[in-house]
Amino acid sequence: MPSPQIDIHHIAKLSRLALTNEEAVQYQDQLNRILGHIDQLSTYRLDAEPSAHAMPIFDVIRPDIARPGLTQEEALSNAPRRAMDQFQIPKVME
Repeated sequence: MPSPQIDIHHIAKLSRLALTNEEAVQYQDQLNRILGHIDQLSTYRLDAEPSAHAMPIFDVIRPDIARPGLTQEEALSNAPRRAMDQFQIPKVME
C-alpha cells in the first residue's frame, strides 16, 4: 500500500519553518523513506504477549504457614524497662 503524498510545504508552514525548494525536496524524500520504513514495520506480526523481562521470573518465597511465636512474657523478659505488660521506651522528640 503506497503512502499518501504529504505536502511538505504545509508541514513546514505548521512548523514555522522557511524551506527553500532544495530543502523541501530533500525533506520530502527523507519523510517518504521514513514512512516507507513504517509501512515495512506494519507487515510484521506483533501479536506476541508483552513482557517486562526477557526471561521468566519466579519469586522464591516460603509458604505462609502459621507457627508459634513468643508469648507476651517471653517477649518482655529481656526488656530493660516495661510498663503494664508493654515495652517502655524514652520519648523521642525532635
